[in-house]
Amino acid sequence: MADTVRYDVTEGLATIVLNRPDAMNALDTELKESLRDTLRQAADDATVRAVLLTGSGRAFCVGQDLKEHVSALQESGGDALKTVGRHYNPITLAIAAMPKPVVAAVNGVAAGAGAGFAFAADWRVAADTAAFHTSFAGVALSTDSGVAWTLPRLVGPSRASDLLLFPRTVRAEEALALGLVNRVVPAQELAAEAGAVARELASGPTGAYAAMKEALAYGASHSLAETLDKEAALQLRVGGSADHRIAVEAFVRKEPPRFTGR
Repeated sequence: MADTVRYDVTEGLATIVLNRPDAMNALDTELKESLRDTLRQAADDATVRAVLLTGSGRAFCVGQDLKEHVSALQESGGDALKTVGRHYNPITLAIAAMPKPVVAAVNGVAAGAGAGFAFAADWRVAADTAAFHTSFAGVALSTDSGVAWTLPRLVGPSRASDLLLFPRTVRAEEALALGLVNRVVPAQELAAEAGAVARELASGPTGAYAAMKEALAYGASHSLAETLDKEAALQLRVGGSADHRIAVEAFVRKEPPRFTGR
């Protein structure tokens, strides 16, 4: 992998670190392509049972590298925005559709597409020094990275419109109150807290987590009756897993289950 993304797999947990600290992890082409490919690698690796996504330095990710973008606009005009289809969409889908849980450890500013990537994760823990900013209106662009889908589901349509039309810095404690994050911890405790949560998920029933993610995504755009049918199909699928048998047998024995991810 490129140096702009650090990747490690240890005991079922894949840790992905955006690594352009001097640029606040701004998304240049190299970082976007490396992040997309690294997420796909984690999705395809059967030994990976959870993913932890974070940034290096003082930012999680401030979105598009505007210095690179200015050059792209001068060279290609509006075609510079084809990066949305080439990079941002695949990255967001790789996070949201990952067949295993994704924890975002928001260590600093998450803006624009960087915020979108955090919103696409299944669980978000933020440092008390972290902040979110939608940013799109400030550069005269519409949303990308799934923000039009994720943000209203996190905070409601009215608040989503407010945060997009009147972009401002949302600091960690307000982000918690709005529902943008699940937990806020002191900055010095973020790595330990996020790692503990991610490792707990990595030791859990991976197939059941994947089915839950699939059910939630399906239910967001289908009727109750359709979602009930989807749930029934997913229960049949997961019910044949080794982890389901392990869990039931452990319950009968009054012991904690030891999941295998299969």
